[in-house]
Amino acid sequence: MSAPDPTAPVSATEFQTRAGLYIERSAKAPVFITKHRRVARVLIDIAEYERLKARDTREAHRTEALPDAWAEALSEADYGPADPALEALTD
Repeated sequence: MSAPDPTAPVSATEFQTRAGLYIERSAKAPVFITKHRRVARVLIDIAEYERLKARDTREAHRTEALPDAWAEALSEADYGPADPALEALTD
C-alpha cells in the first residue's frame, strides 16, 4: 500500500478526522479541502497568508470622500449593457 499523495485534495470529513496531519502539511504546501467533491477551502501556512495579504492593495472609499476626478471618471465610464437581474435588485 502506498502513502497518500500529499498534494491531493482531502474531504472535509477526512480533514476533521486528521486535522493535525493536515495542519502540519500546510506548512509545506496548501491543503485543499473538499465538500461534495468540490474544493471548498484552502489551508495555508500563516507566513504564506501574510505574504499574500501584504500584496493586497485594495482600498474601500466612501463615495462622498472620493476625489472629484475619480467621481467624474466613474460617472463618465461606459460599463456596457446592464444586467436585468442586477437592475431588478436596485428597483
